[in-house]
Amino acid sequence: MSSETILSHPKLQQMMARFEEIQRQLYDPQVIQDPRKLAELGREQAELEPVISALQQLREAVRQIEEDERLVQETDDPELHALAEEELQSRHAQAEALEEQLRRALLPKDPNDEKNVIVEIRAAAGGEEAALFANDLLRMYTRYAERRGWKYELLAESRTELGGIKEATLEITGRGAYSRLKYESGAHRVQRVPVTESGGRIHTSTATVAVMPEAEEVDIEIDPDELRIDLFMSSGHGGQSVNTTYSAVRITHLPTGIVVTCQDERSQLKNREKAMRALRAILLKRKQEEQQSQIAQERRSLVGWGERSERIRTYNFPQNRVTDHRINFTTYRLQEVLDGDLDELLDALALADEQIRLKEVQGE
Repeated sequence: MSSETILSHPKLQQMMARFEEIQRQLYDPQVIQDPRKLAELGREQAELEPVISALQQLREAVRQIEEDERLVQETDDPELHALAEEELQSRHAQAEALEEQLRRALLPKDPNDEKNVIVEIRAAAGGEEAALFANDLLRMYTRYAERRGWKYELLAESRTELGGIKEATLEITGRGAYSRLKYESGAHRVQRVPVTESGGRIHTSTATVAVMPEAEEVDIEIDPDELRIDLFMSSGHGGQSVNTTYSAVRITHLPTGIVVTCQDERSQLKNREKAMRALRAILLKRKQEEQQSQIAQERRSLVGWGERSERIRTYNFPQNRVTDHRINFTTYRLQEVLDGDLDELLDALALADEQIRLKEVQGE
């Protein structure tokens, strides 16, 4: 995509028109008297400013390149010719950098990126060891949330006698949570000697992770008549009753058969609210997966991230290694990763995703 093509791109022209419209509105007396509208326009203006600045700089760079090329062709002075050549190379490098910035601006944004997330973790193959590994993953994501300054809340969990997790549902609240954690959906594999192994043999176990943007009520409409709500007494490890009231809630979505259980709160109302939040997120995820089923094959090779049957990552304890198989990324900082130091890994995944989407934009 050449500079001229980028400068005339319809989407960038729309951005420029919108930026000019925002500037006009910011001087409108009615807008000035509306703090909410003023703040909304201010945020939109701040998002557009870098793009508009790059667009203007690229226009100027293209104009300067044309002048330098003319000067190189017309001048007979060797010293002036050399200076013009040097200036031309510098202008071309500047234009290329600006083109790259604008190509990124053309990438479609995921409307869910700024949303909170629901993280569902389930033990898969490997019995008790898989459940213990699922607990490690739960700890990893809560530690990561703490590092980012996000809040988190355990909506539901089912534990084993050894403290492992059969399944758990975690809500993480923070700006951009989905944009960072959406790459985590899939099958996670662990290779290590389990605590239950007396012979010292290395076992391979798996746990699955599903990361779902938290759904607002406007995103997913749930017909109350399609829900079956069961109440029961909360229970702790081994099935013992932890209170004597029917505060635990199990919600079954009859059309899909999805079941969500919450028993963490002593209040039936709070448990019901948590269960409904989890149910909305699961239904939204299913809806989005259906809409994206026709996604391009070239993206599926990387973005198999919503398909929980795929092995996306291996945590190898003997080698102190974590490998993400989607992008062939390996780090030998296993304990740091499990302690929530995920940014290096997530940055690499985000960059790989961006590069694929840039190729798609260039091919349009």
